[in-house]
Amino acid sequence: MKHIFVSLISQMTKITQEEELFIAYTFPIKTFEKGAYLLREGEVAKGSFFIIKGCVREYVLLDGEEKTIAFYTENQSLANQSSISNKTPSKINFVCSEETTVVITDVDKEKAFYNKFPRFKEFCLEEMDRIIGEQREQLTEFYRLKPEDKYVKLVKERPDLLNRVPQYQIASYLGVKPETLSRIRARMVQK
Repeated sequence: MKHIFVSLISQMTKITQEEELFIAYTFPIKTFEKGAYLLREGEVAKGSFFIIKGCVREYVLLDGEEKTIAFYTENQSLANQSSISNKTPSKINFVCSEETTVVITDVDKEKAFYNKFPRFKEFCLEEMDRIIGEQREQLTEFYRLKPEDKYVKLVKERPDLLNRVPQYQIASYLGVKPETLSRIRARMVQK
């Protein structure tokens, strides 16, 4: 089976066998159990992740309570760019909501890859900028909505999450208490 990054990059440019082998070495694939942390608050992030299969929840702890920021699923990337760039402890957590298989991007291996194959640097950086820009836009739009509108958007755009993660985490993501989410859901059924 071809490495997922080889498959994705091959759609845009021809890849040599040497490049293919180096991609597999540079970006290993690993499966984590449900509940495993990809990054914990206080750790310095050393790379990013691309989800092949599974679901990862991003959250922060505020006054001892978990506040869900985002859910990442298949074909999405996640990283704590601030921790990576500044080499500072993370203020966020990435935890697997279910068994999850990811491509792991290590900053040092990635630099070595770009030094050996500089033609990929611009391509990969442009793609990362695009992904970060899209995620930031989606996050900004999402947080401007009222809770009921957030729920409608979630049902429309990411209905799979409703069956993949516990309702209290959905409520946290929407910025409401679980009982408020229950009322929103009841109103939606009545409509």
